[in-house]
Amino acid sequence: MKLYLIPSPIGNLADITYRAVKVLEEAELVLAEDTRTSGVLLKHYQINKPVTPYHQHNEHKIVQHLLQQLQSGKTMALLTDAGTPGVSDPGFLLVRECIRAGVPVECLPGATAFVPALVNSGIPMNRFIFEGFLPLKKGRHTLFTQLSTEERTFAFYESPMRLVKTLADLIQYLGPDRQCCVSRELTKMFEENKRGTLQEVHDYFLAKGVKGEIVVVVQGAD
Repeated sequence: MKLYLIPSPIGNLADITYRAVKVLEEAELVLAEDTRTSGVLLKHYQINKPVTPYHQHNEHKIVQHLLQQLQSGKTMALLTDAGTPGVSDPGFLLVRECIRAGVPVECLPGATAFVPALVNSGIPMNRFIFEGFLPLKKGRHTLFTQLSTEERTFAFYESPMRLVKTLADLIQYLGPDRQCCVSRELTKMFEENKRGTLQEVHDYFLAKGVKGEIVVVVQGAD
C-alpha cells in the first residue's frame, strides 16, 4: 500500500531515473494526467501496466475511489505529462487525502522544469521563489505589484501565446532593465535560453515569435 509520485521527463525521454522505471514496473496501477502522453513513456520503457486518467477535471470525483483502492493494499504510481506531480500539475489533492488517511506517500526525485531554468539563467538563485502559472486577470495587478519589490529571484511558467504580453507587463511594473532569462523547450532538440534585460528579451521574442514550453526567470529587486 503506497502512492508513488513519479517525475516524468520534461522533453527528453532519457531523463527518467532507473528507480522511477523500476517503481513503474512494480506498481499495480499507473495514474496518468494524459494517458496518451504517459503511454508514450511507458511504451518506450516496455512497461505494460493498467493506466487510468487522473487530472484536474476528474480528481475530485475519483479521489475517494482511489483512496479506497490504496487502503485495500494497492500500490499506485502517479505520472503527470512532464515534471513532478503536484508542481503546477495534479497531485496535491490525492497526496493530502492519502496523508489524512494514513496511506504512505513517496515522491521520487527527478525532473522539474524550473530547476534547470534557474540554474542556467546566470541569475543569482541562492534565494528564489516559484510562482507557477501567473493569474490571467484576477490578482494579476496585485501579484505584479508584489513582484516589483521582491528581492529574491523569481521563476514562473508561461504559455507561448502570452509570453510577450507578460514580458511587457513586467517591464511596466519592474522597469526595462531587470535581468531575466526565458528558457524554451528545455531538454529538447531546439532548447533555447534567451538572456538579457526584460526589454531585450521582450523585443527578441516580439520579433521572432514564440513556440514551445516556457520558463521565465527574473532577477529580484536591488
